[in-house]
Parts: sequence; C-alpha cells; structure tokens
Amino acid sequence: GARIQEGDCAVLKRGDVFKAVPVLRRRKIIFEKQWFYLDNAIGHTYGTTFEVTNGGNLQPKQEVEETTTETKEAGTDNRNIVDDGKSQKLTHDDIKALKDKGIKGQEIVQQLIENSTTFRDKTEFAQDKYIKKKKKKYEAVITIVKPSTRILSTMYYAREPGKINHLRYDTLAQMLTLGNIRAGNKMIVMETCSGLVLGAVMERMGGYGSIIQMYPGGGPVRAATSCFGFPKPFFDNLHEFPLSKVHSLLSGTFSTETLPSDPEDNALVEEESNGLTEEKQTSLQDTEEEPATEAAMEITQTEEQETMDINAEDVEFKQNKEKENKENVREKQVKQFERRKKLMETAALLREKNADGLIVASKFHPTPLLLSLLEFVAPSRPFVVYCQYKEPLLECYTKLRERGGVINLKLSETWLRNYQVLPDRSHPKLTMSGGGGYLLSGITVVLDKGRSDSSNLEALKMEEPSPKRCKVQDLHC
Repeated sequence: GARIQEGDCAVLKRGDVFKAVPVLRRRKIIFEKQWFYLDNAIGHTYGTTFEVTNGGNLQPKQEVEETTTETKEAGTDNRNIVDDGKSQKLTHDDIKALKDKGIKGQEIVQQLIENSTTFRDKTEFAQDKYIKKKKKKYEAVITIVKPSTRILSTMYYAREPGKINHLRYDTLAQMLTLGNIRAGNKMIVMETCSGLVLGAVMERMGGYGSIIQMYPGGGPVRAATSCFGFPKPFFDNLHEFPLSKVHSLLSGTFSTETLPSDPEDNALVEEESNGLTEEKQTSLQDTEEEPATEAAMEITQTEEQETMDINAEDVEFKQNKEKENKENVREKQVKQFERRKKLMETAALLREKNADGLIVASKFHPTPLLLSLLEFVAPSRPFVVYCQYKEPLLECYTKLRERGGVINLKLSETWLRNYQVLPDRSHPKLTMSGGGGYLLSGITVVLDKGRSDSSNLEALKMEEPSPKRCKVQDLHC
C-alpha cells in the first residue's frame, strides 16, 4: 500500500471519529484529548495502527491475541447488578499512579477488570461492552488512513455538517451515481460545501476530463478538496468561473474587465493602467532587461525641481521604494493578466454548451441557478441538485416542468440506517440520522423553442392532446 510521507494530508481515525491533518515533523497534534507528533509515522503504510507512548511519540501497535477467552466466567443475566458506584476497587488516584509508572493502556484495562466485583456476574455481551468502553478510555490507539471521499464526507458530516450544508455521505454517493460522474467527462460543479463535492467528483474522474467550478463571491473555496491530497495533474483541467458572470456570458455581453477580485488588487492596477494595453503586455515580457536607470533618472529630475538640497541617501532610499512599488504593480498586473486569460479560457469552454453533466449543491436557491446553468449542458445529459430542504426543490421541479427541456425529473430523499454487526447481536443502531437532504435529478433534452412558451394557459388549452401525451410519457420514465 501507499506509505505516509511528509507533506501528505492524512486522516487520523479512532473508533468512529476522524480528523484530517497535514503530516509535518515536530508539529504537535491534538486529537481526542491526546497530543502527539507524527514524526514516527512517516514511512509506515497507510492503515497502520499506532499507540501513543510517553513524549507523544507514535509506536506501531503490536497485535496481542486475547488469552482470556476460554476461561471466561459470565453470568446468565444482569438482573442482580446494581450500579452503586462501589463495584470498582481501583480509585482515580490508583489509575493515575499506574499511568505515571508508564503502564500501558491494555494492562490498566486488565487491572480494572480484576478489581471489579461485578465483572464476572455480567453476561458475556455486557463484559465485552465493558472491556470495549474501558479500552476506548485508557488505550491511546490511533489509526492513520488515506483520505477518500467516503472518509472525508463521514468526517465532515460528523464534525462540521454546517460547512457542507448537512450533505450526508449516502446522499453524496447518490449524487455521483445520478450525475454519471466518470473519467473523461466535462462537468460543471456549483457547490458551497467547502470543496467536498468538487473533491468527490475529481476522485471519481481520476484526473481525466475537465471540471468547471462555478463559484459565488471572490473565489472558489477548496478547503476540503485540498484534504484529498490529489496529485498536481488533477488540477490541470480544473477551471473556475464566477457566478456573477453567468448572466453576461449567456446574454453575450461578457468581458473580463470587471473581475471579482481582491479590492487592494484593483486599486493598484487602476493606478497603473486601466485594463492591459498592448504596450503593457509587451513590457510584461521584458521586465528583467529594462534598465533601472531610466526610472531613476526620471525620479531624480523631479526631485531636483522640487528641492535642490536633498541628501544623496535619501534619494537612493526613495528610488528603491519607487522601484519596489513599480515591481509590485508589475507583479499584480501579471497575476491579473493570468487570471483574465484563465477566465477567457473557461468562458470559451462554457460557450461550447456541451457539458456532460451538472452538479449543484449550494446554500443558494436552486431555481435561478439551475435555469441558467442548464444552458451550458448538452442534451441527454444528467443533472443533480442537492438542497437541505425540499421546498426549494419542489418549486424548482414545477419551474422545470413548465419550461420543458428535461425528462425523468425525480425528487428523492435517501434513508440511511446504521447496523451494528457482531456475533449474535446484529441489530439496527438505536439512533438514526435525521435528514440527509433532498436531491432533484433529471436528464436534459433539446428544448423546442416553439413549445417552450406553452407555459401560458391559452397555448395549453389550444393544443389539448399534447399535455396528455406528456403525462403518459412521464409515467414511463
């Protein structure tokens, strides 16, 4: 398997709790009330279980087989056991003393069992449960796993569901399936889930094909995407496009002049030039060769005109400052130029209107988003919209029905139930996840422009038979 390397993004696992961390040397990590360093984990394979020893060092855990299986004494039921807090003879201080001596978690658990007056009267199942509970408390064991969509979506859903709009992992799996995500696709992704949905799509596509991420605000958020640890080439065909520009792109008034960018960026560039002129572009290439003397001469001349008795160092200091400023402006311009170029490329990709699918999972109302973004999708391609609530999707459903250009519209909610699977005691878990959100999925078809206006009632009344035909067709799909 793959080995843990410095600079990787790894996921720590303990029981059902996950945490994504960068693998760096001498960096203290706190996880589940334990602190430790990942130095010793570097070089081991992913999936290795480590024990936290003193000084916060990780040691690969040696597998110890249970010896006490055949001589286990167990009661028939738990009816005579009273939880009065007196059954455990070891006190808190005793346990602390054991820990201070450096006694391992496993031995502490063994001591607890031996000093419990009620342990042998418990049923076998209750004993297992007791051991499991104590192990969790006293054995500092951590497994390091390789990040994947499944692990990261489970982690986000458990730790900070608000960051991913409460998108449950089974719902995400449904999205990838319904959206027919596969290598070689050209996908449009619009999400405000910290980049988790984007990462899931990228993983499924395996670096083949292209993705256009539509983003609101100043730039795309990809916090979760970076946790996947994708290789560099995966990002070569990842493009981004601002939502604020979609309208102008569709109406044909699109230009890159008014880019959503950082305010201080704009101020600086505006000072220097309004838009990049031809002359500026050429000067971008020969920034290195340009002699500094010209600029210096200009400055000194103006200085002389102002005051004659100026110090030589002062002039030099001012010159350097000016030069720095100029370089800064240049650098900003180069960046701005690059961004514009990339934006033009993405706009060209969208203009082809031949995307293989559309995935939407955002905190915005789905109707206007979907109606504009579907324009970029080729006919007979799937689209999936996630929303935490069903009302917006219901409205979206009716709007799409009126508009036409889609078939196989389905509004669904998946139901998720966890099971405990253990010998003789497999059963559904007592707690169940509430809402995992709702999905609206469908397939695009060529929109017959003549018929698309039939949403007004007169037209419907005039061509009475055709709505009936539609209904029959709906039943089939």
